[in-house]
Amino acid sequence: MADKKNIFGRIGQKFKEVIAEFKRVQWPDKKKLKNTSAVVLLVILFFAVYLTLIGDGGRWLLDKVGFYDVVETTATTETSAEETFDPSATVNSDETSAATEDTATTTEPAA
Repeated sequence: MADKKNIFGRIGQKFKEVIAEFKRVQWPDKKKLKNTSAVVLLVILFFAVYLTLIGDGGRWLLDKVGFYDVVETTATTETSAEETFDPSATVNSDETSAATEDTATTTEPAA
């Protein structure tokens, strides 16, 4: 790094190099520019039509095979009274164990 310039000197040097490079570029004439622009626009138009047809054709095909049909299923489940949750019924664990003991003693067959 023998050539130490300040930041502005280096920026100015880069601009001089860019201008020199632009002078060496072989710019196209008007006819060549029109022809290449027309080719680019035709290629863009072709692919726009092509991709639109592919997308619409794919949607049409999926419609024909029934891919977008909505199938509604309803599941029915049976719940007993013991399985339903009643948030208003709060039972103390002592009451639950006492109720279990009462039912156990009352359901035993008499001998």
